[in-house]
Amino acid sequence: MNVRRIPTLALLAVTAFTLACQKSNAQAQAVPEPAAMTEEQKTMYALGLMMGRNLANFSLTPAEVELVKKGLQDSATGVKSDIQPETLMPKIQELARTRQAARSEVEKTKGKEYAEKAAKETGAQALPSGLVYTSITEGTGASPKATDVVKAHYHGTLTDGTVFDSSVKRGQPLEFSLDGVIPCWTEGVQKMKVGGKAKLVCPSQIAYGDMGRPPTIPGGATLVFEVELLDVKAPAAAPAAPGAPPVKK
Repeated sequence: MNVRRIPTLALLAVTAFTLACQKSNAQAQAVPEPAAMTEEQKTMYALGLMMGRNLANFSLTPAEVELVKKGLQDSATGVKSDIQPETLMPKIQELARTRQAARSEVEKTKGKEYAEKAAKETGAQALPSGLVYTSITEGTGASPKATDVVKAHYHGTLTDGTVFDSSVKRGQPLEFSLDGVIPCWTEGVQKMKVGGKAKLVCPSQIAYGDMGRPPTIPGGATLVFEVELLDVKAPAAAPAAPGAPPVKK
């Protein structure tokens, strides 16, 4: 996601929230726990979750969250304000840029430490690109070229173990052109043979960079994939499967 779109998405979410919440405060004095909510309350709660994801890149402090909540409440209840969000868009955009950059640097530091540790594991290969490649099971079939179409199962996590996507969990492998994915995959999968399984530790510069893929992949994040290569096919005009995490940024 382009950082310049973050404020726009956040403001769109605020607008949607405002339109949906033109009700009196008396109707919302007590907020039940999610498990006890009605379907309508769950819908409103889900709207809040969506807004929170859009605001995640701002890395708000508790005090800043209170200010955002105050703005939401005033807007939703029709309280007049001398502050016009449109006039502050340049500052909102700058805030998004600086906060996202700071978050990205934190992720890069964590990722570097993880990759350095992974590179010391038995059988690991630290490559010049930053990829740390570890063969889990050696295959016996063909190795793909960058232009080939491959069929693979994968399980993708962040360095803390959070799963962001997994064809294994879905029970359905994916087919895609190897030159249509992130550089980490293009390089790493070419080292495999059909029937093999490997772990790819992918620093952000060969994954999704400083932008990441919010809300599931933070900017600057190092990604960890377990990949099982199932088949290699001749080059074809087959794009990467929609929604597959290794697609090019």
